[in-house]
Amino acid sequence: MLRWTITFIILAIIAGIFGFGGIAAGAASIAKVLFFIFLVLLVISLIRGRKAF
Repeated sequence: MLRWTITFIILAIIAGIFGFGGIAAGAASIAKVLFFIFLVLLVISLIRGRKAF
């Protein structure tokens, strides 16, 4: 999922360079959502992966 986030960030940067503001904003918002989903899944996996001693 982090790979998709990086892909959409790169797409937003390229679209911003070429002046496609709407496409850049859409790709950036998708990348932001995917990044937060990745963070939530990372925290959940870290919590569930710990073993209680």
